[in-house]
Amino acid sequence: MDERKKKRLTAAVAAVYRYLRSQEEQQLAMAAVSQPVSAPALGAAGLWSASGRQAMMEMRRLLQLRVMR
Repeated sequence: MDERKKKRLTAAVAAVYRYLRSQEEQQLAMAAVSQPVSAPALGAAGLWSASGRQAMMEMRRLLQLRVMR
């Protein structure tokens, strides 16, 4: 093989290697992001705050629909 063919082959192999490496890194990054995050356990205070937030959202919805006016 002459020098030009060796350089082309080396460049092609390097390009394929970089492409495969980037695909693997992308898959690893997606797997790290998609792992489920454990939600904190809702205690008595958590239920009260959730209920209060739900009531505020319901009131806001009724005001937006102009039911309360």
